Amino acid sequence: MPTIELADIRLAYDSINDTAPNTLLLVHGHPFDRSMWTPQMQALIGHECRVIAPDLRGYGESGITEAPTTLDRFATDLFGLLDALGRSSAVLCGLSMGGQIVMEMCRLRPQRVNGVLLTATFPQAETEEGKLRRNQMADRLLREGMSGYAIETLPKMLSERSIRDQPDVAQHVLRMMSGAHPIGAAAALRGRAQRPAYEPTLASLQCPATIVVGDEDAFTTRADADLMERLIKRSSLLWLPGIGHMPNLENPQAFNAALVSLLQACEQK
Repeated sequence: MPTIELADIRLAYDSINDTAPNTLLLVHGHPFDRSMWTPQMQALIGHECRVIAPDLRGYGESGITEAPTTLDRFATDLFGLLDALGRSSAVLCGLSMGGQIVMEMCRLRPQRVNGVLLTATFPQAETEEGKLRRNQMADRLLREGMSGYAIETLPKMLSERSIRDQPDVAQHVLRMMSGAHPIGAAAALRGRAQRPAYEPTLASLQCPATIVVGDEDAFTTRADADLMERLIKRSSLLWLPGIGHMPNLENPQAFNAALVSLLQACEQK
């Protein structure tokens, strides 16, 4: 497992096709880790693109800090990782919180973004109710740990059909959530509660973009998906029937095809 030491944190990551000229950065969501991207890493072996999948600060095998981890902190970490690996720009792919981190990266340094894939995410700022709810959940995770939360949340992460027909996927998702460190998860929840609105960032994007959302996603609505497609000038929307909050795991064939198509569009731009 390779790691990179940044100013105040160690990031663990996986990487394939290390000498390829182009770069794809895969940004996981909460409360997951880099293993959620295994089907994508396997599908892209041999592609003309270096694929990098890190564990975010506070997750997986990366270091943990207790202070609220805001999205700009995550974004700065990831730019630091790209710098350390000698990559000046990348196509960014993020799921849920990872998608919002991608939006923050686009806000901070759009010149370093060659394309984006946003899946199971939305650009709106947190509401006052949402801020309260995230902070209360952070308190609960610190008090109780991750196991009860993971069992309770699984039906919101995957569609009923995916849980029934893909037990290995359901176990993988449950294992990631149960294994997340409560301090890291709580720090991310508190930081995410502070997120800004990303509609202006999406409206200013000039690179190719793909939006992937499942029609049984408990967190991202069709209205959210349509909004992102309207805002981003060079975007397309893949709406997946019978899929919940984890399209890359629930329907990897469709997700991978959309990702490869985006990479090809970015190579030609």
